[in-house]
Amino acid sequence: MDTDVVVIGAGCAGLGAATALRDAGLRCIVLEASGRAGGRAWTAHPAALGGVWFDMGAVWLHDAEHNPLTHIARAAGDRLLRSDEFRTERTYVGGRLATAQERACYDGASARYEAAADALLAQHDDIPVSAIARSMPNDPWAATMEAWEGPVICVADADRFSARDWRNNALGGSNLVPDGGIGAFVERRCAAGLDIRFNSPVSRVISGGPKGQVTVETPRGSVTAGACIVTVSTGVLAAGAIRFDPGLPASVIESVNALPMGLALKVALRANGPDRLGLPVHCSVDRQVGPNEPLMPFQCWPFGRDYVQGWIGGSIAWDLARAGKAAAIDFALSQLRALFGGRVDRLFSGGGALVTGWDADPWTRGAYSYCVPGHAAARRRLAEPLADGHLLFAGEACHIPYASTVAGAWISGQDAAAIAVRAVGA
Repeated sequence: MDTDVVVIGAGCAGLGAATALRDAGLRCIVLEASGRAGGRAWTAHPAALGGVWFDMGAVWLHDAEHNPLTHIARAAGDRLLRSDEFRTERTYVGGRLATAQERACYDGASARYEAAADALLAQHDDIPVSAIARSMPNDPWAATMEAWEGPVICVADADRFSARDWRNNALGGSNLVPDGGIGAFVERRCAAGLDIRFNSPVSRVISGGPKGQVTVETPRGSVTAGACIVTVSTGVLAAGAIRFDPGLPASVIESVNALPMGLALKVALRANGPDRLGLPVHCSVDRQVGPNEPLMPFQCWPFGRDYVQGWIGGSIAWDLARAGKAAAIDFALSQLRALFGGRVDRLFSGGGALVTGWDADPWTRGAYSYCVPGHAAARRRLAEPLADGHLLFAGEACHIPYASTVAGAWISGQDAAAIAVRAVGA
């Protein structure tokens, strides 16, 4: 065999798997389709924003007190920014700032929304997230909470998203940002010393060889190994970009289809002058919305920089992505204009602009996975080993309670590696 274990994908799941295999004393080759490590944790320095570091995908170390990546960062002496502590917030109602009474009501909306969800789930195996707000017809912030929990955070429309899966993946704790970007941190601290073969997209995985041997085919040649860990996104799997021989079991295919990729667009707009819209540095801006009304929250002047960045998710993000960069920018400007008037056009005219494009990335085909109603068991099913542990799937789609996060991907990869170690040693 060429190696003990071959890992497909050098995102956080693949890096977590490869690190655990190395620590167990096994040989491992990581095959990565793109030219960089980190996957959807990617820090760029876009000229449109003046060359400052900017996370194109993942940003946070969620639930930092229990997040294994936090421990890696601190052990290496990396600075972690506690964004929650120095962020200020502005919420608007109908184009004006929320009153103190409205703000107090909004502050309690999350607890009311979660309580309503738990009451419904006590009566049903699963429901779409959209059923929660419908059960709260007199709550003025129910639709806003639905917009946050569905399209904004979980990048899926509320009527397409499992409430059971949402509650299974509820996280607490702090959110920390590695100084210099999470993608840069992952490349620096999680990919170092691993045998990663870049620009090596996998076209076929052949399993069931002698003693469980697996053969992985790429345009650059084949790799044989005692086991294979597949960490590509469910979008890549659903598209059939990798062929499996023999074909995957129906349970795996069903799980992949139950965990489609959602989409979120980040739209960043750089100011052309000193106006800061009357907002303080590192200010989060959102607004009250009605049923089925899109919510695009903004982070304004992050870390004292001269741009604002907005976030839009779900079906409207897919529509804007298909319409092109100019449409996404126009949408962001319209949202800001509704709050700050015509000064927005003057402030951002001729300034740099950036729109992320995970929809067009052939190695991801979306932002991260969500679970459709009625299939909350799909994440665990997808993580179940095949071929006596010689073929495994890992990634953010395979983990609970850290689904859709870099921590979930990392832990899932390490869990798969532990199974592979036993299979190869058997």
